[in-house]
Amino acid sequence: MAVGQERGSHYDVGMRKHAAFTLIELLVVIAIIALLIGILLPALGAARQQARVSVVGSRLQQLGLGIQMYLNDYDETLPQYMVPGFDGSMTVVGSLFGGKKGQLPFLGIDEVGAERRPLNPYVISFDVPPDDVDTNVELEPFESPLDKGATNVPFPGFEEIDSFYDTIGSSFTLNDHSLDQNPYADDYPTLVPGNGGRMPPVHDTTKTWVLGEHPIYNYDDGGDRESYWYDDNVAETSLSYLDGHVQMRVRVPEGEVHETKDYTFLPQPRWLERFD
Repeated sequence: MAVGQERGSHYDVGMRKHAAFTLIELLVVIAIIALLIGILLPALGAARQQARVSVVGSRLQQLGLGIQMYLNDYDETLPQYMVPGFDGSMTVVGSLFGGKKGQLPFLGIDEVGAERRPLNPYVISFDVPPDDVDTNVELEPFESPLDKGATNVPFPGFEEIDSFYDTIGSSFTLNDHSLDQNPYADDYPTLVPGNGGRMPPVHDTTKTWVLGEHPIYNYDDGGDRESYWYDDNVAETSLSYLDGHVQMRVRVPEGEVHETKDYTFLPQPRWLERFD
């Protein structure tokens, strides 16, 4: 019996010696795992980015449908809210079309909340609290998962922001004006008249954008807001057009460019001539 036990002990020891990894084998395994991680991480990052882009597209479709219903109900008038401008006169602020109360202490951003932003009833299914109630209302359709805010922003005290959704109340904005050099007013109203009202006739609804992520205005007010959501070095945006289709990752060219091969701010040809 003792002999059998001794033989069993020798056998077990031999098995343990055979099953153990050497230091070199462990290092090889670690190197292989590190190599696989290096190969897979970029692919995982790209898949995560694409998933976020898909969410943006879905939310723009939802908002675009809401805008179409609003236009039908209000005789071709886009959702708009008027507040006192920098000169004291009443003006339309495109960002107040929908979303939640923001943080900027001017142009009504931190005063006009979800209750009074006109598109909200067309895209959300619950009753929002009154604006005078201090509550954090989260409205998913108005938040882009790619919203990285911007730096070099011409907002006093808010030159660098982490999220337009939190700062303005929405990651998206209306096409209510085209690009200009003026940080204190909008020189070229587009789909919303400067004093509010009905949308002008539009020449090409397939090319005229109506709703887009904030980087569409990256080069507004004569500067570069450095609002890069898709690429660290290139301004891109996703847009919803008046005919209802959505286009993702549209390049925003540098400078005061009113029309590209992909989109136009302008409802009609020679639109800017009326403002000269």
